[in-house]
Amino acid sequence: MPIPEFAESGDLPAGIHRATLEEVEARFGKLSSTRQQTVERLRRVYDLAATTGHLARFVIFGSFVTAKPEPNDVDIIMLMDDDFDVSSLKGEAALLFDHTVAQSVFGSSVFWVRKLAALGGEDDFVAGWQIKRDGTPRGIVEVIQ
Repeated sequence: MPIPEFAESGDLPAGIHRATLEEVEARFGKLSSTRQQTVERLRRVYDLAATTGHLARFVIFGSFVTAKPEPNDVDIIMLMDDDFDVSSLKGEAALLFDHTVAQSVFGSSVFWVRKLAALGGEDDFVAGWQIKRDGTPRGIVEVIQ
């Protein structure tokens, strides 16, 4: 199912909208040069996370998946397999799992947790990222293969 149109608020309708990375790029990455650069960062983060062999779920939220013409960055939550050992990572992949470093190096706000640590279970944990700071719901996008 394609990613739905924006609501009047400029957000996606509430829900977890599943799409391939290519669909995300086509929908959100072509509207401005800022968005084109941001989608390149998103691809880099996704590829690095996938190289760990432990990426369970990859969810995008925040201004990148809205109608905002110039998002500041891309916000990502990653659920990793329970046996994921961040201390075994080397190089760029290791940088991805330090929030402050990831913001600086990848221009992305990256949060991560092992599936076992997802409060309420992984589905409830992911669904919780739909709630904006003001308490209103928004749609988020989960990248699928």
